[in-house]
Amino acid sequence: MTKARPVSLTDVHEVRDRCLCFSAQRVARNLGRRFDGIFRELGLTNGQFSLMVALSAGKQWQQRELAAFLAADRTTLTAALKKLERRGLVKLAADQKDRRTRRIALTAVGTRLVSEAIPLWRDEHARLDRELGHKHAQEARDSLARLGP
Repeated sequence: MTKARPVSLTDVHEVRDRCLCFSAQRVARNLGRRFDGIFRELGLTNGQFSLMVALSAGKQWQQRELAAFLAADRTTLTAALKKLERRGLVKLAADQKDRRTRRIALTAVGTRLVSEAIPLWRDEHARLDRELGHKHAQEARDSLARLGP
């Protein structure tokens, strides 16, 4: 077995400076903390907000559909849903056609909470657009959309 050579500082900097995945993870964590902060007064995380917004369309999602829409794994989604269900923000019910399948929907309380959160989200996005400049903010969204599903 060949002895592994240490990774050079040059290699570390190359990965830090060139790797889109690394950059996206760093930015996602920073944005996540930023949005967690604005939703804290409502007792929500940015992940819970995103999940609840998806449910706001009035569609009763199957868990696998919702996981795909959010690009989340089902285990993580199950844990998030349990927390929201305990708070009375979402409800899970058996599908009428297939009792093995559960449908997910926002409750009235959940809908009210999303309605309170949307203006906070809009205000924070307006701040982000000003910080980046509207043109650069849109370019960032466009670039990310080309990489995403």
